[in-house]
Amino acid sequence: MADRERTTFSSAKKSDIGQVEEIIDLVKAYATQETVGPLKGIGRRIGWGLAGALALSMGLFFLSLGLLRLVQVKIPRISHGAWSWVPYVMIFAFCTLVTAFALSRISKLEKELN
Repeated sequence: MADRERTTFSSAKKSDIGQVEEIIDLVKAYATQETVGPLKGIGRRIGWGLAGALALSMGLFFLSLGLLRLVQVKIPRISHGAWSWVPYVMIFAFCTLVTAFALSRISKLEKELN
C-alpha cells in the first residue's frame, strides 16, 4: 500500500511540476509577444521619423540658403554696406515661422491621437 501511495504522490508531483513549467512557458511567450512585437513596430516608426526629420531639416537648410542668395542678388541695396545683416534676419524669421508651423502641426496630431 505504501508503494502505491508513493507512486501516486510522485506522479501527482511530476504533473504539478509539468503544469508549473507549462505556465512559466506560457507567461514567457505572452511577455515576448506583448513586448518584443510592439517594440519592433515602434523601432520602425522611430527610424522613419528620424529619416523624415533629417530630410526635412536638410530641405529647410538648402531652401533657406537659396532664399538668402536670392535676396542678396535681387535686392543689392540691402546686401551691401550697413544693411548687409538684413537678409540674414529675413531668412532667420522665415526659418522660425516654418519651425513654428511644424511644431503646431505636431501638437495637433498628438491631440488627435490621444
